[in-house]
Amino acid sequence: MLEKIFKIKERQSSVKNEVIGGATTFLTMAYIIFVNPSILGEAGMDKAALITVTVVAAAIGTLLAGLWAKVPFAMAPGMGLNAFFTYTLVIGQGVDWQTALGVVFISGIVFFLLTITGIRTKIVHTIPLSLRLAVGAGIGLFIAFIGFKNMGLIVDNPATLVGIGKFSPTVIIGIVGLIITAILEVRKVKGGIFYGIIITTLIAFFAGQVTAPDSFISMPPSMEPLLFKLDIISAFSFALIGAIFSFMFVDLFDSVGTIVACSYEAGFIDKKGKVKHVDKILEADAVATIIGSLLGTSTTTTYIESASGIANGARTGFASVITAGLFILALFFAPLIGVVPAYATAPALIIVGVYMFKNIKEINFKDFTEAIPAFLTIILMPLSFSISIGLSFGFISYVLLKATTGKAKDVSVLMWVIALLSMLNLYLT
Repeated sequence: MLEKIFKIKERQSSVKNEVIGGATTFLTMAYIIFVNPSILGEAGMDKAALITVTVVAAAIGTLLAGLWAKVPFAMAPGMGLNAFFTYTLVIGQGVDWQTALGVVFISGIVFFLLTITGIRTKIVHTIPLSLRLAVGAGIGLFIAFIGFKNMGLIVDNPATLVGIGKFSPTVIIGIVGLIITAILEVRKVKGGIFYGIIITTLIAFFAGQVTAPDSFISMPPSMEPLLFKLDIISAFSFALIGAIFSFMFVDLFDSVGTIVACSYEAGFIDKKGKVKHVDKILEADAVATIIGSLLGTSTTTTYIESASGIANGARTGFASVITAGLFILALFFAPLIGVVPAYATAPALIIVGVYMFKNIKEINFKDFTEAIPAFLTIILMPLSFSISIGLSFGFISYVLLKATTGKAKDVSVLMWVIALLSMLNLYLT
């Protein structure tokens, strides 16, 4: 039956390889079970319900990848997108989280329409490589900044805007956790970020900063506080066009970039250099976002951590079924997940930021018409505490510099449209 559904032998794999690959992917991305509730919880959402919602959204999205697209890719609420949801929309613009979920839902519908019409891929090809790379790097800096803030190492300072916090016991534990997580990642320990969170929490427990839960295993927390609580009507607001626009582009770059990278690793590239099954993968990604918003979480997207499972032999959707099953199993350990403090997940944010930032080396900094827009995109995301602000300045400056330096032919009509939308976003912010 497995062979008939997943064609394991045809893809030169085995059940053993798929199980190992699926388990490896789970371990490398399991940190999201701790981190997503921590970030979205700051938006005023119920943290216990967020644990269940995060796991269920990840399981459903990953099952869609495994059973619909038949690929060993995993999905979960995306890093960066959850930060945009909380810090830009809810805290920054004062949008309530119900309306923010409505924005995610609408962006998911837009993703789906762009996917089935083939426009989604065309948009990605239109955006210059330098800006695509800059978006990832900027979000990486933004996430790392949030990590240092949650750790307490970076605090607000009336004189200099930001400064170093006091070295309290929790800050020291967070720094130790960062060092441990970094060592695990350097030594290429599978699930290093996940283990880093566990070890940091244990250190906090033995230091008397965390108390043990009454029970270790229980029924999952109810999703009722978040389930179907999105406000779609309020999200249909002229003032939120920029937010929908930003969600669309961030997820666009994130998912397509991840899919291409993982497809090369898995051998899903045909002789013409195109990704096999790409339409179904993108459809699964879009549907997962829509379902996630109904459950009560920010945009669900394909995870680059899928590459770790692929590197360990995963080649079919059966590996994704294994990953989804392990997510469901994690639901019953919610009491343990609930005691993990923000400073224990902070190292995970910082290390993920490093991974997102590292592709900056591919940007051509010798050409200032490419370098300046990329730099503005990267630096303004953390400084303005807004992903959409960084995106908008990047798109606008790219078009203006090219148009005024004799390189207007490098700017497509679609890029002009994107720049105009970016101006609208800045006006509405």
